[in-house]
Amino acid sequence: MPKKPYESDTTTFIKSLFKKKPELRDQQLKARSLWWDKEQDLKEQSELNKSGIKKKPYEYY
Repeated sequence: MPKKPYESDTTTFIKSLFKKKPELRDQQLKARSLWWDKEQDLKEQSELNKSGIKKKPYEYY
């Protein structure tokens, strides 16, 4: 008899949450597109990189 693979409490919670509220997935994708899924302007990015202060190879915190 094969064993059931381990599933964390967090994974179980998220799966049950999506089962109870299927509309949550659409809200999640909409919020992601609002903040993350953007077209990149390579020219502007290049100008920002040129104008910045040079970063040291390794920073200690």
